[in-house]
Amino acid sequence: MPITESIPWTIALLILLSAVWIVLVSWKNGISPMPASRTVRAAVAGEVNRIPGYANILEAGSGWGTLGLEVIRRCPGKRLTGIENSSIPLWFSQLFAVVCTRFLPVKGERERLRGKIIFRRGDMYKSSFGDADIVLCYLFPGAMERLAPKLRQELPPGAAVISVCFALPDKQPVRIITCPDRLRTKVYVYSF
Repeated sequence: MPITESIPWTIALLILLSAVWIVLVSWKNGISPMPASRTVRAAVAGEVNRIPGYANILEAGSGWGTLGLEVIRRCPGKRLTGIENSSIPLWFSQLFAVVCTRFLPVKGERERLRGKIIFRRGDMYKSSFGDADIVLCYLFPGAMERLAPKLRQELPPGAAVISVCFALPDKQPVRIITCPDRLRTKVYVYSF
């Protein structure tokens, strides 16, 4: 078989293997990586901007990187570290960050983003939250329940947690924003 005929089969096999890998990791995690809608990303960025000045943001379970990148684009003076344990979404978010910080058509925006965002492989349940001024979460109820004691124990006083869709158990939010999207997605804001 000539090489030109084997390329489509190779691409199809890579796509299939990637999909199987995502399904297996999603099964292990209890949820698949889900990108936030544009409306939700704007609402989260608006809440991040309510916190004045410089801030270290930690995104627990950063998935495809869309939420983190949008927040950093809209929130000058902030720095974000995304933690993800699923390889394929992590690679995509890392590639997306490189493209945005090096090849965006708006030169000033490239410089503004450079050095402000990093996505790394890690386990959010084992990562330290001690330096986080803001924690972003778009997880699921079981993960929020498991993460809640760690947040209470490690977050510095005055830190904020902004959670998309799912509330922290046994913690009263400071604000609940209902997004004007089709799903009426809720964003929960907590202060520690």
